[in-house]
Amino acid sequence: MKKQKHILVAPLNWGLGHASRCIPIIQQLLNQDVFPIIASDGDSLKLLQEEFPQLISVELPSYHIRYPSQNMVWNMAQQLPTILKAIQLERKALKDIIKKHKIDAILSDNRYGIYSKDCPSILITHQLNILIPNKFADWWAKWMNKRILKRFDACWVPDFETEPNLSSILSHGHNFKNIQYIGPLSRMTPLVLDKKYDMVAVLSGPEPQRSFFEQKIVEQAALLNKKTLIVRGSSASNLPEYTKSDIEFIPYLTSQELNKKIMQSEILIARSGYSTIMDVVKMRCPKVIFVPTPGQTEQEYLAQQFSENRWFVTQKQDNFNLKNALESIEKTTGYPHELENTQNLLAGAIQDLLITCK
Repeated sequence: MKKQKHILVAPLNWGLGHASRCIPIIQQLLNQDVFPIIASDGDSLKLLQEEFPQLISVELPSYHIRYPSQNMVWNMAQQLPTILKAIQLERKALKDIIKKHKIDAILSDNRYGIYSKDCPSILITHQLNILIPNKFADWWAKWMNKRILKRFDACWVPDFETEPNLSSILSHGHNFKNIQYIGPLSRMTPLVLDKKYDMVAVLSGPEPQRSFFEQKIVEQAALLNKKTLIVRGSSASNLPEYTKSDIEFIPYLTSQELNKKIMQSEILIARSGYSTIMDVVKMRCPKVIFVPTPGQTEQEYLAQQFSENRWFVTQKQDNFNLKNALESIEKTTGYPHELENTQNLLAGAIQDLLITCK
């Protein structure tokens, strides 16, 4: 009898994007009779546990990433010792996980310590070219990124290799080897449903910026008398309570439930994280307001790209003005290209990986 392969799927807990884009990967593994083992921490682990309650899940050490200021270089410099310590701890935890669960291969979504010489290790990332405004920090980040990529056997990029693509210079124009483009990854599907909400705001990302953004939306949506749903994207017990008649709050939603709620809304408000962008394009959302997390240059870059093409509205969190955004959204067109069926690209990558497993 052929042994069922065990593949570890380990997304970084930095917002919910890394975990959410692993959902179609896990589903494809199940379709190919592979047994996935989930490994993460915090809200990302909780999301995947709710999506796949039948699977084994393991808690990894947390990176404890926060954004106390809007200076990304300063934020990361402050937290670098903590992140490096977490990577050391997850390296130690990985050895036990491989032994206990008989892991045949590893799929690590931006968890830089989750790789092993004992089995094929794949890094999933769209950050081949990291964007940092400080020249020295940019040089150091690119140098470090190159060193990290060499520790993995290959890198899977969730985008198309050719134009048109979604990530632009983030994932293209590089000289890395062993890169495989697996197509955009999204847990969502386009649906035609009756509208229930004027707006749905899907919050994500590290604190305290998540809470700052939520407060701005609540205050301004209440003044506009718009039927609004806020998906808070956090299970923390200390979140503020609001009593607004036109605003509904939900801590979390499964992929299917979130897909339905977004399709029942006229307008989506969200961060411009790459995973969110893939979801928006997959669902063919025509009216979107992107508000990048302050200090995250990648989100700012992606939002600007879409804004310049007049596909979606972009606003900065500091001067977020919901009324103006709603007026501007009538001049946008939505993303003009429908995503092709990318399942074949992902399925092919997984088949190639299974061949290399011992």
